[in-house]
Amino acid sequence: METTIDPPAEPPGRVITLHPGSSEIPPYIFATVFSSFCVITGLIWDICWHMSIGRDGLLSPPHLIIYLGAVVSGLFSGYEILRITFFGKPIEKAKSVKVWGFFYSSLGALFCVWGALAMLTSAPFDDWWHNTYGLDVTILSPPHTVLALGIISVQFGAMISVISLKNQTKLFFSDNPDRKKVRNKILFWLFSLSAGFLLTMWYTLLSEEMGHRDTHKSDFYIVAGIVFPIFLMAFGKAVKNRWTIAAVTGTYTILMLLTLWIIPLFPAEPKLGPVINHIDHYQGFKFPLLLLIPAIVTDILRNKFAYLNDWILTPILATAFLLTFFVVQWPFGTFLVESPYARNWVFGSHYWYFGSNPDWEFRYKFPPWGLESTAELVKGLAIAWLCCLVSTRIGLKWGNWMNKIQR
Repeated sequence: METTIDPPAEPPGRVITLHPGSSEIPPYIFATVFSSFCVITGLIWDICWHMSIGRDGLLSPPHLIIYLGAVVSGLFSGYEILRITFFGKPIEKAKSVKVWGFFYSSLGALFCVWGALAMLTSAPFDDWWHNTYGLDVTILSPPHTVLALGIISVQFGAMISVISLKNQTKLFFSDNPDRKKVRNKILFWLFSLSAGFLLTMWYTLLSEEMGHRDTHKSDFYIVAGIVFPIFLMAFGKAVKNRWTIAAVTGTYTILMLLTLWIIPLFPAEPKLGPVINHIDHYQGFKFPLLLLIPAIVTDILRNKFAYLNDWILTPILATAFLLTFFVVQWPFGTFLVESPYARNWVFGSHYWYFGSNPDWEFRYKFPPWGLESTAELVKGLAIAWLCCLVSTRIGLKWGNWMNKIQR
């Protein structure tokens, strides 16, 4: 893969139009964000399908939603690549990545196309896997791993496409600042949506290791310290806004809540034995982690100490994130597992897989293996803090890179 050299700077006062016709947001940006939404909602629906019905087919409704996301992403991004290659202006090609010595593409469109191809390839692979080996016992079976990589690629491509366009806005010298302000606001919310969908995907892949019954073990916070700061800090650096991290985690929270509240409204019955827990409606997925609260605290601190360099900022943000997350998630985990007030449509702690015994003695309390001594907890939290430090520093570095993307 090779790149071209940027053209000379435009004269002051001239409007640089990176997309033909106008400086408006191109349709493929909206299409890729829509695709990102489709693939993650389809995936969550598919998990609920397996919890409630069991065996699915190649063209089950959740799969169709996922395929829709792949097709829309692939078609719109592919068209954008062909448009720039054959009809693009020199300045558009200069702001693109050259692929195979011939095609010109934005970095985001390239990720979206490859992700769409991986997702569509995983469909017959998954169908063959089910016909050969039966029902998946884990989220990350081989075909699901291919699908997950494709989904992440599409979602990352959508996010990068928005970031790139937002960074290119710095090149515009428009005589209409109000229009430019509206454009930046739209791009910020498109970024918050695309990054929030990516965060939701990341949590979904780790949900088996981050269940509510795991919230009283240090392993839960070690995993959280590894996987969340690297994304959240990168998001905060990638797009300059006082509440970037809160907006992204807010998207994750709202999406998780809406799927938890809407999917169980529809009837469903198991079609794969043994059926131990008799149900007649979809079982919901999971109540979201309380990431929004540490996100708000992190946003406040990173704005307050914005004058510090990233090395000094790292321990401040890492400590604040882990401490806040532990303080709110530990008691909330207790509430979700043990409280009868959590066994309703709002919190969804009563949903149960049809193949599991509904009278299991630890259904509404922490099992012994879900607890640890104070010494073990303190030791584990210390490890979680160290992991959080490393994850935070990498996230800040990654965010600085994304903040400069213009291709």
